Amino acid sequence: MNRALRLFAFISLVACLGPLGLPSPVDAQQPVSPRRIGVLLAAFSPESKEAQAFRQGLRDAGYLEGRDVVIEWRSADGDYARLPALAADLVQRKVDVIFADTTLATRAVKHATSTIPVVFALPADPVGSGLVASLAHPGGHVTGLSTILTDLAAKQLQLLKEVIPRLSRVAVLWDPDQLWHAKAIEELKAVAPSLSIQLSIVGARTPVEFGPAFPAVSRAQATALYLPDSPLFVANRTTLLKLASKSRLPAIFSERKWVDEGGLMSYGANYVDQLRRAAGYVDKILKGAKPGDLPIEEPTRLELVVNLKTAKALGLTIPESILLRADEVIR
Repeated sequence: MNRALRLFAFISLVACLGPLGLPSPVDAQQPVSPRRIGVLLAAFSPESKEAQAFRQGLRDAGYLEGRDVVIEWRSADGDYARLPALAADLVQRKVDVIFADTTLATRAVKHATSTIPVVFALPADPVGSGLVASLAHPGGHVTGLSTILTDLAAKQLQLLKEVIPRLSRVAVLWDPDQLWHAKAIEELKAVAPSLSIQLSIVGARTPVEFGPAFPAVSRAQATALYLPDSPLFVANRTTLLKLASKSRLPAIFSERKWVDEGGLMSYGANYVDQLRRAAGYVDKILKGAKPGDLPIEEPTRLELVVNLKTAKALGLTIPESILLRADEVIR
């Protein structure tokens, strides 16, 4: 009899404590809220292949939109003046991490928040631009990938010489306010003598100075043009391409969009690959890594793009050696 009473008391105690001390099956299966990723694009639209590469990078890392992450897309659509407001909007939405494509977009986000982690993909000079303290140890809340690559400018000049073997004078249009441009010019000056090329350096800090720059190029008797990567130049590429075409100057660029829009050739980081890899940084941060501990990475994939229509208009024959190495030839 006593045994039966003790068993009944034990069962009653478990029944009373169970709901209080143990998680119910319903509690154990409560879904985790998706992490929120803010995306600020200065150079691309959310529908672009570059932006979709970022989305694919997240999928490759195991994230499913709607279930694991929600992406808040913001694009300046080429109007860089909108970047600060768009960055502030993402911060107000309390996203967990923000991805910014370019130097200008990253700078806008960095000014908008000092706490939300920030990942970038395309700045040419993250240190000189003031985005991070160093490439190896970024510090702070910002990190990512850079398009900077040792000897890239030298390799671009070599390609230009290969396309135009008789080339002896090249004009370099640079923005003195861009620290990266000074480094590029140093590389060009180091390799130019070995290519029997004389350089003419022409500065332009604003679009108003583009027009006067090209007569200066003509006076220097330059027969080709080198343009280092620059937000100022990219934003005004239609004007610069028209001026180069009017002056009949073959030019080489770092970014393929110039060639898509009529430039002769480009050689530089593959932007699709850069944005795909940037998703890996976002993954690490969502898993607890500190941005300041993640080193800045260089491009691992470069692409050469040639526009044969432009070459024909300029009276140039692109060597077979270039065409065979090109990742894309626009015919």
